[in-house]
Amino acid sequence: MVYAIVRAGGHQEKVSVGDIITVNRMKAAAGDTVELAAVLHVDGDTVIHDADKLAQVKVSAEVVDELRGPKIVIQKYKNKTGYKKRQGHRQDLTRLKITDIK
Repeated sequence: MVYAIVRAGGHQEKVSVGDIITVNRMKAAAGDTVELAAVLHVDGDTVIHDADKLAQVKVSAEVVDELRGPKIVIQKYKNKTGYKKRQGHRQDLTRLKITDIK
């Protein structure tokens, strides 16, 4: 079993070939190919975690599409002062399909 732990969009994800992951928005259009930085690489019994050897590991992914995350409602309230604030947020996301780990 071959998989890698990659750093993408401020998070670390465990990926193998064919996986589809969702990360924070990347500056790439649908159909583009991006390279992700590997933090750990596992190939059967061999585990690579040395920084020099990880520089040689390439994890390629194809941008499938861009989407928006679920709505998050933020509410603030202070008792006895009449202060109420409500705002929402939707994170911009990018969906990636892992095409190759070498």
